[in-house]
Amino acid sequence: MKNLLIVFIVLTSALGIYSLCAKGDLPLNDIAEEYVKLALAVGAYAPGYIDAYYGPKEWIVENEDELGRRQFPAAEMREKADAILRDLRIAAGENRPELEKLRIEFLGKQVIALKAEIDALSGKKFTFDQESEAFYDAVAPTHGREEFAKTIAALEAALPGPGNLQERLSAFKKEYVIPDGKLPAVFDAAIAECRRRTLARIALPPGESFKAEYVKGKPWGAYNWYKGNAFSIIEVNTDLLMDISGPLRLAAHEGYPGHHVYNALLEQKLVKERGWVEFTVYPLFSPQSLIAEGTANCGMELLFPGAERLEFETKVLYPLAGLDPEKAAAYARVQKLVGDLRYAKNDAAREFLDGKISREEALRWLARYALESPERAAKTIDFWNQYRSYIINYNLGQDIVCAYIEKTAGKDAPLERKWQVFYEILTTPRTPSGLSGLGGR
Repeated sequence: MKNLLIVFIVLTSALGIYSLCAKGDLPLNDIAEEYVKLALAVGAYAPGYIDAYYGPKEWIVENEDELGRRQFPAAEMREKADAILRDLRIAAGENRPELEKLRIEFLGKQVIALKAEIDALSGKKFTFDQESEAFYDAVAPTHGREEFAKTIAALEAALPGPGNLQERLSAFKKEYVIPDGKLPAVFDAAIAECRRRTLARIALPPGESFKAEYVKGKPWGAYNWYKGNAFSIIEVNTDLLMDISGPLRLAAHEGYPGHHVYNALLEQKLVKERGWVEFTVYPLFSPQSLIAEGTANCGMELLFPGAERLEFETKVLYPLAGLDPEKAAAYARVQKLVGDLRYAKNDAAREFLDGKISREEALRWLARYALESPERAAKTIDFWNQYRSYIINYNLGQDIVCAYIEKTAGKDAPLERKWQVFYEILTTPRTPSGLSGLGGR
C-alpha cells in the first residue's frame, strides 16, 4: 500500500454531495462513506498517511502520473470535512443507542484529525501540543527534569561503576543482546506464546494469521501492516541489536493482543457484522492511533500479569537466545526502572519539534534522561522527524487505556473482568478523550 498513491474518484459535485435531504439528515453509513473517500483523497497527497485500507476498490485508483500534475485541493477538502462535521453534529442531536453515539463521536474526532492533516499539507504549522490534540485527541503532560531524578538515582545504585550512567547501562545491556541468527527463533517463540494466551481470552476470526519479515533502514523498531481478512505483515527492524526484552514486547504489541488483534476484531465486529465502512480505512495521524498503541502496550500487562513475563522469558526465551537465565531477574529490575523514564522522550520531542532545542541538545537530553545510546537516540530523533507528536500514543496511550480499564473494571477486579473491558475497547468505536473522561472538550 505504501507504494500506491491513492486518488479520490470524484463521483458528485463538491457543492451537492453533503447537502441534507428534505426529510432529515444523511444516514450514518452515508456520512461514513464520505469520510472514507475524503481520507483516501488526502492520503493520495501524503504517502504513509493511510496505514491500512481494505474497503471497496472502486473508491480508489492508481494513477501516479495524474497525481503529479495536480495541485493539492485544500479548500475543496476542507469544505468536505466541514460538511461531514455538520452532518455528524445533526446526527449527534438525535436519540440513538449508546453504540451509535460512540460511533458518531469516533467519526467526529477522526474528521477533526483529517482536517488537521489537510491544514498541515497546506503548510500550517502546529506546536507539538496543538498537533497532538488535533491528531490524537490528547495532550501529553509536561515533566520537569527533577521528576526523573528519583528513577535515575535508583539506576545509579543498581549499575555502579566508572563512566556515566548511560554508558554503564549500554555496557550492562550488551550481556542481554540476542546473538546473530537467533532472533527469528526467539521472536517466533514469543509470538506463539502471546497468541496462545490471547486466544485463551479472546475469540479471533477463523483463519487469522500474520507473516513476520526482517527489515533494515527504518526509524521504528517494528511495524504491523494490516492487509484485511485478518491478515497482517509484521516487519521487525534489525538496524540495531535487539536485547532479550524486545521479542516478547514486540510480539505482544504488533501481534497478540496488539495491532493484529485490534485490526482483525474491528474488521470482524464493525465492518463485516455491522457494515461500518469507516473502519476499512486507518489514517495513521488520527485518534485511532492512540487507541491502537495504547491497547497494544496495555495488553502486555494483561497478557503477562505479575511475574509471569519474567518466568516465561527465563524458562523459554533466554535459553533460545543462548543467554544465562540466572541473569534474567536482574535485567527485569533494570528494565522496569528504565521504563519509568518513558515520558522523558515526550518532553525532548516537544522541545525539539517546537524549535526550542537543537538536535545536539536533544541527543544529550535522550542520553541523560532517557538513557539512550547514541545510536538509539539518533533513531529516536529520526522517528520524531517523520512522525512528530505520534510518540505520545505509546506512553500516554498506554496510561489512558490502562486507567480506563482499572476504573471501569475496578482496581482489584479479577483478571477476567479486566480482559472483558479490554475486549470492549477493541471491538467498539473509542476516542482518547472518551476513555479519559474528557469527551467533548
